[in-house]
Amino acid sequence: MQESIRKMLEYNKVFVDHEMYKKYTTTKYPDRKIAILSCMDTRMTELLPAALGIKNGDVKLIKNAGGQITHPYGSVIFSLLVAVYELGVDTILVIGHDDCGGRALNGKEMIEKMMEKGISQDVIDHVDANHKNLEEWLTGFGDLNRSVQNTVETIRNHPLIHKGVEVYGFIMNPETGAMREV
Repeated sequence: MQESIRKMLEYNKVFVDHEMYKKYTTTKYPDRKIAILSCMDTRMTELLPAALGIKNGDVKLIKNAGGQITHPYGSVIFSLLVAVYELGVDTILVIGHDDCGGRALNGKEMIEKMMEKGISQDVIDHVDANHKNLEEWLTGFGDLNRSVQNTVETIRNHPLIHKGVEVYGFIMNPETGAMREV
């Protein structure tokens, strides 16, 4: 086991033994009835909740690379449907951030890195032929404003999300936490 994982598990034992979890106790229902889709960037882990005054239990937070929806019936939409219909969410915020690495991803270079790590050309070809154009899928989204707008529109126009759900798009500065509406 990696040393970093071992240390996390050691800490977890102390966390549980000393009942440090008690200050995080809440229900599964978001108090503010908000779901947030944002990027998985490590700079946003604590900054986003701090910059918005969010505490544990306030919102449903969904994170992925780029804070975007890449498939209209994929895991992000599934999570939003659960949030809306099972957990009472009535507002969805899509929050991108400046300096997002997802903008400039190079699909060809990522495929090369996969192959360097042992993923065979046969597997790459299989994915291309049967699932997705892998290079296109792994290529960044370019314009951040457009990406947030596209994600907001995908949610607003989704046939399974009712029109009473409000959807907003924002971009956050990953250094200061300043937000601007898209």
